[in-house]
Formats: sequence, structure tokens, C-alpha cells
Amino acid sequence: MTIFCSHCHRPLQAEMSCLPSRAKQAPSAPRPFRSTKSASKARRDQINAELQALRSLLPISAQEKERLSYLHTMALVCLRLRGAQLFPPGLAPPAGPALGTELLSLLPGFLLVLSADSKLVYISENVAQVLGLSVVELLAQGDTVFDILDGRVGEDVHKKLLLAREEPGREVTFVSEMRTSKAFRLQHGGNRVVAVCGRFVALRWPPSPSTTAFLALCTPVVQSPTDGEAASQDDVFQSMHLLDMTIIDVTESVTYHLGYHREELVGQSWYSLLHPEDADLAAAQHRAV
Repeated sequence: MTIFCSHCHRPLQAEMSCLPSRAKQAPSAPRPFRSTKSASKARRDQINAELQALRSLLPISAQEKERLSYLHTMALVCLRLRGAQLFPPGLAPPAGPALGTELLSLLPGFLLVLSADSKLVYISENVAQVLGLSVVELLAQGDTVFDILDGRVGEDVHKKLLLAREEPGREVTFVSEMRTSKAFRLQHGGNRVVAVCGRFVALRWPPSPSTTAFLALCTPVVQSPTDGEAASQDDVFQSMHLLDMTIIDVTESVTYHLGYHREELVGQSWYSLLHPEDADLAAAQHRAV
């Protein structure tokens, strides 16, 4: 049997081919192994050096700097950068770190400043007295106000902040649970309910999202016994209602909170005491109950 080449169609002998045969190549020398450990270590050392430089610029004590993790360092740096954008060196913040401990201790709550996109810009140091978390620990939760609030009210809070941003100077209030330390939750059985009351203020003219800040006071709805020397009988008031929320009885301590005497409120609707903007939410909760 004659075998023909598939390329030139000539008869081939056994073990022959018209294709050019490859010359036997000498085995190449193996490439030397290059470890990337040194390059990775150099990058880590460079990152560590940059973080140490940023940490040294933070306006906190040396003892606090030593306790900062990488996450806490970057959170504080971002907070300071947002603050510097809203409050340039020539414009001092209306409620910034210059506030002394004595003055902050007189406030019923802590101060909060947000950017136009709800980013945290400033939190007063006395937040630890209200939530059991320091500013650094609170920033570890996230960098927006929604990260420190109960997620169930996020949509309602977002709507109110949008309303306040569209009408600078208009005061808005919302109530929500705020995240607290584990020790606080174990002692009080949960997070803390806080009323946030504030408004958007234009810091420079013409106003723009980059020059507008939300300034607010965050006040605990119910004071815990640890907030004062002793718990007062006027800390809360209780009321009884018909199914339509008409008040049929209320404790005398209501005068301490609302300024009404018990006789004035009996027979009145609970809805008459609410802010109109909160009526829809209250009605939904009423129906759920």
C-alpha cells in the first residue's frame, strides 16, 4: 500500500514526511523562582506608615490614638475630611470640638451634624453618656445616620431629611432607636429611643449641597436612672384610652411632660396631641395594635 503526503501528494516511505522536521531543542533552563513576599511586605509597610501619619494628625489624645484600629482610623479621618469641607479653616463650626465638657454635660442630649447626603460630619463627645458608645465606636457602625438608627424607620427618616433639605430652616423631628453598646443593651434591655430635632442650615452663600449641613440635637425620649442621681416619678406618664384612642384617664405626671392638667386631657383624642406630620405613621401603628 502506497501512502501519499497530504500536503504535496507524493508517495511517502515509511516513517517519512515532507513536512519540515523540528530540530530537537535543548531543554531550557528553569526560570528562577521569584517570591512576592518582599513586595507584599513593602506595600504593607507603606500602608502602615501612611496610616500612622494620618493617625498622628487626629486631634485626640495619644492614649486614644494607640487604641485605634485601621478601621477606626479611617473612619475618623473621613469624618474630619467631611467636616473640613463643610467648615473650612476660616469658618468655625457652630458646634464643634471647641465646646467644653462642662457645657456639653448641661445638654439634654448630644449634638449631631450631617452633610446634605446624610453623612456623619460631627458628633459631640457626650454621645457616650447617651448611647454608651464613644464617637470612635459609633463610627465603626457606618458613616451615615442610617447606620446608627434602627433600620425599620430608615424610609421615614429619609423622607423627612429630604423635606428639610428642600426647605432650609424648616425644623423636622423624628424618633428612632439608636445603636448602643452591648453593656447598655444588657442593662436596659435594648437600644435607646432618641428624638432627633434639627434643620438644614446654609453655611455659605449661595447655598448648595456642599455648603449645607443638618444641625440637630438628639435627646433620649426616656431618661434612664443612670443619667441622673435618682429616677423621678415624673420620668413617665401613663394613659388609658378607648379603642378610638380617646383618653379616659391619665396620670398626674402628664403635667410635667406636656403642661396639661389631667382634667384637660380626659375626653380628648390622643391624635389631637400629635404633630400633623406624624399622624399617618401613628394611625398605621394604631391599626397594627
